[in-house]
Amino acid sequence: MHSSPNGTGPSGRNHSRHQNAPRGPRYTTTPYDCTHYGEDAEQRHSKELRDSRNSSKMAAGETSGATPDNLISALQKWSDHPKGQSISPKAILNDKNVSLLDENIEMHHNLPEKFPQRQGQRVTEILPDTDAKSSVHVNRAIRDYFDESAKASDQTSWVGKSEIPTAKEIIGEAREIVLQENKMFGAWETRADYLQTQYELLREDAVSPLREVVEELKNKPGLMEVDSRESAAIYENVYITGLTFANNGIAIRVSFSLRRIQKKVRWIQSKRLRTGSIVALTPADDMFKSLCRVAVVAARPLEGLQQIPPCIDLFFSSAKEIELDPQREWVMVEAKEAYFESYRHTLLALQKMTFERFPLAEHLVKIEKDIQSPAYTENQPCMDLSHALALEETDYCNIDVLSDWPEHHGTGLDQSQSEALRRILTKRLAIVQGPPGTGKTHTSVTALQVLVGSTKTTDPPIVIAAQTNHALDQLLRLVSLFEPGFIRIGSRTTDNVIIKPRTLYEVREGSSRPNVAVGGRMHIKRQKKEITKFLNSLLNPVKEGKEPLPFDFFLRLNLITNEQYESLERGAADWVSNDKFKKGQGITPWLGKSLVLKKPRISPQDYGLEYEEVDPEFEQLDEVEAESGPIGDGKFEVLRGVWCPLNDHFTGRKKSGTNDERIKKLLECEDLWQIPEVYRGSVYDYLHRKALEDLTETFRSKAVDYDRIARELKINKWEVDAAYLRDTRVIGMTLTGLSKNRGLIASLKPRVVLIEEAAESLEAHVTAACFDSLEHLILVGDHQQLQGHCSVKDLEGPPFYLNVSMFQRLVQNDMAFSRLKQQRRMIPEIRQLLTPIYEDLTDHPCVLDREPINGMGNVNMFFFSHEWPESNDNAASKYNKSEADMIVGLVDYLLLNGTAARDVTVLTFYNGQRKAILSGLRIHPNLTGLDFNVATVDSYQGEENEIVILSLVRNNVRGNIGFLSAENRVCVSLSRARRGFYVFGHGGMLLNASPLWKKVIRVFTDPPRIGVTFPLTCTRHNQVTELQDPSEWDELMGGCQERCVDTLPCGHACTSTCHPYEHDMVICHNRCIRKLECGHVCEALCFVEPCVCPCTTSGLTVTAKSAWETPLPSQHSPTYQAHDMRKGTHLITDSRSTSLSNSISSNGGQRSSSMNASQAYVAYANGGYQDSDAALHAVAVEAAAEMAQRRLDEEMEQALFGDGTATATDNEPVPTPHFEGNGHRAVYTELFKSTLPYENAVSNPQRSLLDM
Repeated sequence: MHSSPNGTGPSGRNHSRHQNAPRGPRYTTTPYDCTHYGEDAEQRHSKELRDSRNSSKMAAGETSGATPDNLISALQKWSDHPKGQSISPKAILNDKNVSLLDENIEMHHNLPEKFPQRQGQRVTEILPDTDAKSSVHVNRAIRDYFDESAKASDQTSWVGKSEIPTAKEIIGEAREIVLQENKMFGAWETRADYLQTQYELLREDAVSPLREVVEELKNKPGLMEVDSRESAAIYENVYITGLTFANNGIAIRVSFSLRRIQKKVRWIQSKRLRTGSIVALTPADDMFKSLCRVAVVAARPLEGLQQIPPCIDLFFSSAKEIELDPQREWVMVEAKEAYFESYRHTLLALQKMTFERFPLAEHLVKIEKDIQSPAYTENQPCMDLSHALALEETDYCNIDVLSDWPEHHGTGLDQSQSEALRRILTKRLAIVQGPPGTGKTHTSVTALQVLVGSTKTTDPPIVIAAQTNHALDQLLRLVSLFEPGFIRIGSRTTDNVIIKPRTLYEVREGSSRPNVAVGGRMHIKRQKKEITKFLNSLLNPVKEGKEPLPFDFFLRLNLITNEQYESLERGAADWVSNDKFKKGQGITPWLGKSLVLKKPRISPQDYGLEYEEVDPEFEQLDEVEAESGPIGDGKFEVLRGVWCPLNDHFTGRKKSGTNDERIKKLLECEDLWQIPEVYRGSVYDYLHRKALEDLTETFRSKAVDYDRIARELKINKWEVDAAYLRDTRVIGMTLTGLSKNRGLIASLKPRVVLIEEAAESLEAHVTAACFDSLEHLILVGDHQQLQGHCSVKDLEGPPFYLNVSMFQRLVQNDMAFSRLKQQRRMIPEIRQLLTPIYEDLTDHPCVLDREPINGMGNVNMFFFSHEWPESNDNAASKYNKSEADMIVGLVDYLLLNGTAARDVTVLTFYNGQRKAILSGLRIHPNLTGLDFNVATVDSYQGEENEIVILSLVRNNVRGNIGFLSAENRVCVSLSRARRGFYVFGHGGMLLNASPLWKKVIRVFTDPPRIGVTFPLTCTRHNQVTELQDPSEWDELMGGCQERCVDTLPCGHACTSTCHPYEHDMVICHNRCIRKLECGHVCEALCFVEPCVCPCTTSGLTVTAKSAWETPLPSQHSPTYQAHDMRKGTHLITDSRSTSLSNSISSNGGQRSSSMNASQAYVAYANGGYQDSDAALHAVAVEAAAEMAQRRLDEEMEQALFGDGTATATDNEPVPTPHFEGNGHRAVYTELFKSTLPYENAVSNPQRSLLDM
């Protein structure tokens, strides 16, 4: 598909997505003026929607004059109704004399109050605020927000679409999906056009992945996950097990099987079924041919997921689609690629904005370039700039920023930062581009400090939003230095010291409840308890599960007549003794052998499987999706509320060939005992099915009222939260959190919104921040780095451009913006790599005198070019094994030369390569137990490190470089390193495949810092070693290939190759040569102290410790212990690592390739050298004692039975063993093979000496 020159899409503007496309979506777009909206038409349409909504409210009010059912009266009427006249639940609901508003009904005392809520509709009757004792009035803006969010009556309009996709959207038969093209250049015709386009594109991105997965499973019902082309997650044997009446809705709990995954799942580290994810369910005998139920994951408690079978809680898309049959088997699917929660609330916000004035639309939609000052600044232009501009608080305390901006000042801001600050403070739409390392966060914080310092106590809070939790926390930590009273909405933070205590949840928990009136709160809670009790009682027949449904239940549902009921009772009484017969329970003897217990089918082999591969980025992650969790403030994901199990597992044995018509004919018989026994199972199954249908219909009708109550509870909660937020001066949240809490934030009437990472956010998420009260929008980011993420790749690029941010679109339309120009991160030679992207980027003096990288001989940047081929992993991601091994060797070399593990980051464009590198680091004997930062480029925006190693992976005969062609990603990958940057890839292929890489590689060639060998420089001999293959790392110990000729402090010679660490850090494993006072030579190894005397045969109390009493490092100690089986050195070097790893022996040799050889050193990796030294010492002491006792036994035997000839004297030294093998195992095998306790060990080399 070709784009027009102006980038707005092809000249023919009809684009559609064809659902029958073999691979990937195709779309049709309509022109910009596809709707009937003009400005006048738009206003008329909004008025029509409001009038329609008001009419609906009036109608609802008239209907509500017939009060809802009273639970007690309903149940009483049910139980007291004459047997001859049946009554159904529907009849109860239609009785206007039954009321649910009876305030004398006893309420459950243990229902929770604090829940995240789910949006619904307003309850038709609310009592006045009589339950509040405070003089503070309720925040009516929140209720007004919900009222204005009522959907349009026309459900075919985008404004009237449901919050959760309908089944029709998922399994509809439409051959194509019509979408409007996204206008990149020039003004939009109307605000409505703009909002509709953003809404429909975003909704398609949210819904399309699930639709594709459903379509794939529909065509291949037996599909296994491994064979899915659409990354489907498939769960079968899905059964409903119960309900939870939570504050935010009625959640249905389901159990499921993992058979189609063919592996077990580590749920704590998995992205499967996250809270807020969208799923589709279909009966197992239908497989999406005709029936689909759409649901959202309500909660994923780990204890439920880890049981057998695993369980999950779901909110169905509508109360009218709730399912209750515990016997019905379903299949459930989700799309792994999309996370619905990140779209859901933004879609609602766009619908809501059609009824708002949409401030700044003249700039954001109409592209008017004359940007004025914010209204509040014009009213009060004087601000305190002393903290921002002056090194000393002198002349800038009361500056008119509109007319008297200081041109010269002594400040930490450079010229471009000062210009950006001025734009932020004086323009109602301020756009600031911050290239890598230029201090855009610092500029944002400086502006915030000025804005906060200029606010009055009556001013609304300033809103800060960011795309990621990490960026938000980074900003709020700096804000806390001058505004410690900030509040963060959402609790997904790793900062438990500064940020966590200031989350809204923690502030709410740690403070007394504010004096605020809440609209009808107690009345709403009473209504909730009443309707919960009614629904819970309604389900009583299917809750127990001990017996089949009683036939008096069928009578009350009009499924059998009174005569049939009496016939069943009479017949059952004849079968059962009078003392055991219970009225209404005689259906069991009637069914006889036709009664079947139907339990959910869960095959045992489902759980005897290996674990699913874990994404490495989650291996140390133990947190919930706090932005969307059911207890949305950081608690474990557990829904609290009344729990109602569903245990109806009895059914009737069906007779083949019996249909409903035949059963209806049989039910014409007044005496049910006359029905042949072979048909009774089919009759019961029919009655059971009809009863559940009636019960479900009744339940659904009342569940609609429950959703309305849940909506009121959410309003009540926000009214309380608003009281906590109104007095703070800064509120922070992610953009997802902003959309989710938009009604709460809007009630505070914020006038200033600052968005960090604005260029990395989809446009719709930023649009949602345009509250009605907004006067000042600040966008900070860099459109030349990472863009927003789309789930559907076909929506990226022309003509939809969904991944293009508002920030980028405005810059491309020549809207005024400021660019920061002086970077403070990279040394100049690394910064030069960005010249093809940022031509005017300059260096701050602080980057000119950085220390070079140890062991690299002033080569701080290098491109190692190779021709090793790429491969594909099971997830279809790319990896390059040889390149990964080469990088692991470089990491080991850097650490041996004193670099701390935390100062090295390995970046790659592919998750498959990340896994390969992490795997190599973990099994490397020198690096076991250390933590390394190995990340994808996409996850590392905004981060930096001293040394960055970039793995490019790609090498194929097609010359396809994939993600490496994305200039935004390349920009991020080249700009993360502060002092050292080393690239591994196929340089020749990149030269031919990408113009940008061609320019970047040219920088590497002048001066030459690219080659097919990797240069290393020995810090002791200044000798350069060039490596071409990963196996060559085995010949080095951090230095060059010369032999070390120095002597260890113990007197033994160091026989290792050249190494950069000092000899006093070496632990010698040679035989001790010290002579004791008694004249004997020490029997122990050199590192064991004190020495072991052979004449001591008892009372050995020697404590082992390493040479020179090296202390055991703590978790934060700056030490790194290396281990290599090829060398005879045990060292501890000062490289600021987190733990000891292994040991190195001081007898020469080559590195062992056998993993068994390193098993003897597991103690080093797990517990450090002290544990291992103690174990080795115990071995040595035991061996010495055995040898000494052996001599005494021989002397005694000779004295008693010999000829008087003397044997070896006491002071005769034990012959030094000859070591034929390599490493510690060979040392100890030779040393102890002549002693009895170790004969078995020698004969069984797989067993470690440390295990004895």
